[in-house]
Order: sequence, then C-alpha cells, then structure tokens
Amino acid sequence: MPQPQLSDLLDPTTTALVTQECQGGVIGPQAGLPMLAEEARREAIPNIGRLLAAARSARATVVHCLIHRRADGRGSNHNARLFAAGKSFPADLTPGSLGGSVLPEFGPESSDLVLTRTHGMGPMTGTDLDSVLRNLGITTIVGVGVSVNVAITNFAMDAVNRGYQFVLPRDAVSGFPKEYADAVIDNTLSLLTTVTTTAAVVDTWHSAGG
Repeated sequence: MPQPQLSDLLDPTTTALVTQECQGGVIGPQAGLPMLAEEARREAIPNIGRLLAAARSARATVVHCLIHRRADGRGSNHNARLFAAGKSFPADLTPGSLGGSVLPEFGPESSDLVLTRTHGMGPMTGTDLDSVLRNLGITTIVGVGVSVNVAITNFAMDAVNRGYQFVLPRDAVSGFPKEYADAVIDNTLSLLTTVTTTAAVVDTWHSAGG
C-alpha cells in the first residue's frame, strides 16, 4: 500500500511538529547519555532546527515535550531497568534547570507550547499532549527527537493508537547505536508511520506557504 502524499498530510492548520526530549539533560551539554547526545548532534539536531524554522514560518503548531525528574525522584517510574539506570545519570532534569529545559537553539518561541512529564516512556504518557492537540484540531504529528530505542517508538505507537497520522523525518530522530535505530525505522516504524526526510517536510511547508 503506497504511503500518503506529504502534501495531503502536512496541512499547517492540522499539523503539529512535536519535539521529544530535545533538552539539555538529554541531548545538550548536560546530557546523561553522552553517546546518544553525540549521535543526535551529528544529524538530528541541525535538522530539527530546520524543521522548527519551517513549521513556524508555515504557522504549523510547535510543541516541545520534556521529561522532568524531581531531585528526590518522587513520582518518577522505578519499574524498569531503564528507569533504574536513570538514577545514576548525572543529568539534572529538575524543572527550571538547563537540563530540564528546551535546548536554547530550539526556543521556545512565544507561539510554541511546552509540555512536561515526570513518568512514562513517551510524550503521550503523563502529559496533556493528546488533549491539547485535539483542542487545536491536529490530525498529523511530525515527531522528532530522541530516542528511537524507546521514546520515539513509543510515541509513534501511542499516536497511531489514538488515530493520528504520524510523519517521521528519519534524519531528525536519533537512537544508539545508529545501526539499531535505522533497523527499527526500517522494520517497525515504517509500518506505522510515513517515513520521510527533513528536506521533504521543509519543502512541503515552503510550498504550503506560497
């Protein structure tokens, strides 16, 4: 079955660009997983910047989804190895910290929305993301950020289960190792989402803007 046309999916009035954990403590200078942050800096971070500029220019909705963790860990998950490992990460993800804030080069701009969570494996758990998007009339999500290993894959599945179209610019997401992330995109996410590139999304929005 052929994929839908991007021109049909990416109407700025019904599309949201959602960044997942694009914050200092995950892929910035305060990153708790330096290898993931290094991989994100190689390709995804520059491309996310291009997508943000194009989305804002086209007047598509921009939402930043962040993970926060209290200093005492209260309210955060403790029921998987990933969460147990997170306790040893040096990253400060407390609200208001550099690690808990959107990367400065990404904003947020005054028109952007910022949503936070303290638990779960993806941005539709523990946030108002689904309700906010529905209130805005959003039917397509362009998901970017980290990581393909867990959160992006979880995000795509949650979004599809809730009836959204999900567009995945493969060069604006990261996982580690890269070969594993590519395999997940090719063998799993390609069955659930419209896999594309940053350039194709940017070109579509530029065309929509006249």
